[in-house]
Amino acid sequence: MLDGKTIAFLVAPEGTEQVELTEPWQAVRQAGGTPRLVSTRGGEIQAFDHLDRAGTFPVDATVDEVSADGFDGLVLPGGVANPDFLRTVPGAVRFVRAFFDAGKPVAAICHAPWTLIEADVVGGRAVTSWPSLQTDLRNAGATWTDREVVVCSGGPNVLVTSRRPDDLKAFCEAAVDAFSA
Repeated sequence: MLDGKTIAFLVAPEGTEQVELTEPWQAVRQAGGTPRLVSTRGGEIQAFDHLDRAGTFPVDATVDEVSADGFDGLVLPGGVANPDFLRTVPGAVRFVRAFFDAGKPVAAICHAPWTLIEADVVGGRAVTSWPSLQTDLRNAGATWTDREVVVCSGGPNVLVTSRRPDDLKAFCEAAVDAFSA
């Protein structure tokens, strides 16, 4: 399904919701794809289970070392601190925007759409997210709905969004489908 495809997972050095990284990562692997962890600095990232420290994961590359050209799709895991940090790093924002400019699929869950707002890519798009982001997304021109997963092809690429860890099964299935197209 994803044989020969490489999917970037963009995360901050700390604050990523671990399950929103590990479950989509495993889904990409099970579908035959190659996931790669991209962050704003090398070494390891510190993931969290809500507000508690969880596992650490090795970074494969930094946003300054790679471009969207080297990937077939992008996953943006959530966690409150993760996208809040990423949206303050110009290189991370440019990396995200480049997937939209290239027409490549992007999948974002929970609070991750904050980074999409900063990249100015949600205008006119149908999305969902953690409920507290709905006003931010609407103000950025998106049409927000409270659904398990929203797949929007009404733009330059396929955009998959989901609300929370409870929606991971549907999110992973929709993301793999988008990446396999």
